[in-house]
Amino acid sequence: MASIMTKVMQFANSPKGKQVIRQATEKAQQFASDPKNRAKIDDVRRRIQGGRGGSGGTGPAR
Repeated sequence: MASIMTKVMQFANSPKGKQVIRQATEKAQQFASDPKNRAKIDDVRRRIQGGRGGSGGTGPAR
């Protein structure tokens, strides 16, 4: 039996899969080009990358 990843890869390489990926990419680019959405994206990226070590600020892990 094929694994989930194999099935996903087969779909992604099919003509229909390529069309779906292309449409999703275009929609994401349109979303990101809006200044308000861009600011939200940058804020989330800043929190993820520059946070307190990614621990959520709950103190040292034990």
